[in-house]
Amino acid sequence: MNPRPLPVTVIGCLLVVTGAIGLAYHLTEFQAHPFPTELVWISLVRLIAVVCGVYLLRGSNWARWLALAWIAFHVVVSAFNSWFQTAAHALICAAFAYFLFRPGATRYFRK
Repeated sequence: MNPRPLPVTVIGCLLVVTGAIGLAYHLTEFQAHPFPTELVWISLVRLIAVVCGVYLLRGSNWARWLALAWIAFHVVVSAFNSWFQTAAHALICAAFAYFLFRPGATRYFRK
């Protein structure tokens, strides 16, 4: 079995931490509203980040594709806010693509 590359470990941990923190933050908002639909969707996006991170660390190939789709979704959503947020998310998306699809990472995700 191939060892896990350091960038995959960093990205996986980053997704788990940011997803868990975001999920915990948004779950506190459920008390203020009876059933806000947008909070359900936001929480689902945060939960997807946690799942991606965990399965990246476990070496699942589908998780790197989902992680890339997750950050690409953030690029699209941030385009409605500001150019700075869009540029920042696009840079992160490019870094995800670069590090998750390098030859070393591809060997790690190959069973």
